[in-house]
Amino acid sequence: MTEQGTMTPFSRIKIRTGALVFCGDQVALIRRERPDSVHYTPPGGNVEAGEDLEAALARELEEELGLKPGQATTPELLWVVDQRVSRPGSTPPPRKLHLIYRLHIAEDVRDQLAAEEYDELPDGSHEVGFIDWIDYRKTADLPIFPPIGPALAALPTADAPVGSAALPAVTDENYTWV
Repeated sequence: MTEQGTMTPFSRIKIRTGALVFCGDQVALIRRERPDSVHYTPPGGNVEAGEDLEAALARELEEELGLKPGQATTPELLWVVDQRVSRPGSTPPPRKLHLIYRLHIAEDVRDQLAAEEYDELPDGSHEVGFIDWIDYRKTADLPIFPPIGPALAALPTADAPVGSAALPAVTDENYTWV
C-alpha cells in the first residue's frame, strides 16, 4: 500500500484454477468474441476465499462445462503461470497465479457437456463464451490467455509428462492486455 492507503499494482495475489479438459487429442477452450478481438481461455475461474484449489476447479468445471466430479480423470497440475499485467480500469491490477490442470474425459461424457458458457458482467448482463474442441497440437498460435498455446502444442501426446510446471511469467514487457 502507498502512504495514502491506496493499493499498488500487483500488491494483491489472486489464484485462478483452469483446466485443459482433453477428449483424445482435442482440448476444450472457451472462445470469447469481443468487438476488437477473439481470444480463448481454459475453463476455470478464481478461487474463492478459503476454498480448496481442487474444489474450486471442480466448481468452475461444473459451472462452465457441466462436468461433474467423477466424469473425468483426477486433475493433474500441469503448469503455473505468474501474471503481472497492467489492465484497463480504476482498480490496481492484482498479481494472479494461474494453476492449469489437465483432465481427460471419454467421448460419451463430452457429448453431454455444455456448448456455451455465460460469464456474468459487473452490470448483471452476461458475456457468452463458446466451448470449442480444438486439436491441442494446433494451439501454438491461438490467442489463449494465459498464453499457454506454444507449451500445449509442444506436448508430444495429450498425456505426456512435463518437465517443469513453471511457464514464463506474463508481464507488461511480453503481453498487452486485450
